[in-house]
Amino acid sequence: MKKTLFFLVLILTTYSLAQIKPSYINRTDFFFSDSSKNLSNVSLNIAATDGVIDQNSYLVGPGDKLLIDIQGVTSLSGVAVVNFEGYIKIEQVGLIYVSGKTLFEVKELIKKEIKSIFNNVKITVTLVDFKKIKVTLLGNVAKPNTYIVTGNTRLLELINISYGLFDDSDLRNVSIMKISGQIKKYDLIRFIRNGDLSQNPFLTEGDRVIINKSDKLISIYGSVQYPGRYEYVEGDNLEGLISLSGGFVFSAKKDSIEIISYLEDYKNTSVKYVNYGELENSKIELKPGDRVLVRAKPEFLQENYVKVSGRVKYPGYFRIEKSKTDLKSLLLNEVGGFLEHASLKDAYIIRTQGNTEIDPEYDRLIKMQRGDMTDDEYDYLKARSRELKGKMVVDFEKLFNENDLKENLILRNNDEIYIPEEKDFITLVGQVVNPGNVQFNKRYSVDDYIQLAGGFSWRAVEGDVRVIKYNTKEWIDADDVEKLEPGDVIWIPEETPSPKFWDVFKDSMLIVGQVAALITAIVAVIISSRN
Repeated sequence: MKKTLFFLVLILTTYSLAQIKPSYINRTDFFFSDSSKNLSNVSLNIAATDGVIDQNSYLVGPGDKLLIDIQGVTSLSGVAVVNFEGYIKIEQVGLIYVSGKTLFEVKELIKKEIKSIFNNVKITVTLVDFKKIKVTLLGNVAKPNTYIVTGNTRLLELINISYGLFDDSDLRNVSIMKISGQIKKYDLIRFIRNGDLSQNPFLTEGDRVIINKSDKLISIYGSVQYPGRYEYVEGDNLEGLISLSGGFVFSAKKDSIEIISYLEDYKNTSVKYVNYGELENSKIELKPGDRVLVRAKPEFLQENYVKVSGRVKYPGYFRIEKSKTDLKSLLLNEVGGFLEHASLKDAYIIRTQGNTEIDPEYDRLIKMQRGDMTDDEYDYLKARSRELKGKMVVDFEKLFNENDLKENLILRNNDEIYIPEEKDFITLVGQVVNPGNVQFNKRYSVDDYIQLAGGFSWRAVEGDVRVIKYNTKEWIDADDVEKLEPGDVIWIPEETPSPKFWDVFKDSMLIVGQVAALITAIVAVIISSRN
């Protein structure tokens, strides 16, 4: 049993470690998506260039077409095609071997050979069409395959026209094996991030592009453009990783970059802090598993504003001084005070700072059926549902009418202050003849408002009228209401409709049939027993 448990833990641990994969912006662009993708024609149509072909990196080979123009003593012009043995033929010059040389080297070689025969001539050599080549994509890819592409195809283009990669593929250690057996490695993410063209080479005839799984990672988080987990490349250093992640954002705190490294046992860690500005030409080497944390400057460019809306002279956003600006001075001096019919009794402040706390009990109860709750749980759910999240307890009437400074609040960033208009009506909802708003009169009772709304409708449950209080949102039986206030809602529920005759008839007949069948069975048993 112990051995079984040990191996189970070992397997689960290995599995969980295997799930740690590279994760950063741009990776999902290469992932496998559709196994039915038809690429039979796509791979043949890559002919656009990067602009001007880089003659120092493009390798000439069989199928390339060169326009050669000679002007001088005699004029010769024509297109020479590199044959399958790597030669081009120039009239009056002969065969010249050009395969495997860069376009620049081929141009210089052709000019040299022509000038060895002709004097005082002007020679122009131009690439006018690309060869077709076969390249193969292998390794941790959705479908290993051989593709026919043009000679100006680069590594990234091959991956883009393929069936896609898996999400644990290593894009920073891409191997290209030449026909000769020579292997070179390329960091494709450095091209994507920094435009380093040397990491996105032209492909040549017979190239085998091999993409492996990523098993070594380094991470960078915090105030950089593209945080995440990156594949590790031998020789990675801090400066290179920051560059790979897009560099610092404006708020980055560069004087205390934290590097967390595993010790030799790869279990325990050590921490080192680096001032990036003091590094100069020194390189801080990174190891697999290293994590780099770049923190932001505290309160960097922080804007302290509050929003004021409702019945005030100048609603909008207002700057506040941290830990200084108070509610009363802002509303009177900056906002310009209150407009006519502003309701201080109903005014409130919503505070968003520090208002992200999760109530697990409320989250639990909201998923339950009423029958599964105790009465206390149901009451708690109702109370929390009626809350205005983030509402601060402030008595505006005491603060502004009685100058009770205990109600004065120091404002915080993103506070929202709302001064509503006075409500002078009671709202009737439900089963009355004319539901809607009725002018408030402090002498009127619930029954009075119902009569003013035309009385009960024929489906009203007259003995179950409720009042929903405007401020607390509490539901109270009409008989228990001591005083109505402007904004209160009177709710008259609807009587549950009686079942339809046909439904009752069908159910009755079904029951009668079942009883008759039962009686028949009992009679049959009795008769059988007598016989």
